[in-house]
Amino acid sequence: MHSNSKLLFEKYVKQIFKSHMKVLEIGPDDYPSTFRKIVDDETIQWDTIDIFNSDKLTYIAEDEYNFPIPDNTYDIVLSAQVLEHVRKVWIWIKEVSRVCKTGGYVVTINPVSWPYHEAPIDCWRVYPEGMKALYDEAGLVCKLSSTESLEVDVINSVTPLDHKDITENYDTYPKKLLKILSGRQVLVPGVSYDSNYKVFLQQFLGRPRQFSIDTITIGIKESVAE
Repeated sequence: MHSNSKLLFEKYVKQIFKSHMKVLEIGPDDYPSTFRKIVDDETIQWDTIDIFNSDKLTYIAEDEYNFPIPDNTYDIVLSAQVLEHVRKVWIWIKEVSRVCKTGGYVVTINPVSWPYHEAPIDCWRVYPEGMKALYDEAGLVCKLSSTESLEVDVINSVTPLDHKDITENYDTYPKKLLKILSGRQVLVPGVSYDSNYKVFLQQFLGRPRQFSIDTITIGIKESVAE
């Protein structure tokens, strides 16, 4: 679980968890998961599901689109770094919505900057407009959908560009960054721009990535999608 997902969860999601809720986490990263540790409330029933066999899971699904769970079971259904690995996300999101209670929350966090990574497949990078369409298709009223990076420490050490400029103009940001850096003596203290800009770009555009950008979406179930 990379840092930006945790930061987005703490900023936007942690506060919707209340004592004695029933939560389903799809594809947890650990047992207990990172998010369960962040919430840190032992009164919450925190169940888990995945398509991989593990005796630590509450449920094992036969595939991405069929959960062995009754309708309207959970107050919150949460997934992070899962959606990009689902082939038919428009079917998957309806199953996610189905097991959520009416009035409950569906929360997804998915990467838009991370390189191709099979687990076992990698299919999608989705921005807020796409997430809003998926949520609407599943009978979920979108309350928040935002593409952001909160991993600002390294960014701020490199350039004074506004955080909003980074998150809203990601496609053009590398070119703008190069223009800024070209007028500087150093990239970071002790590192020459002229001799290291290619290395920096490789890091910026590939691995290891200096910061991550994710789309976080929160919706409330108000109807059952047909």
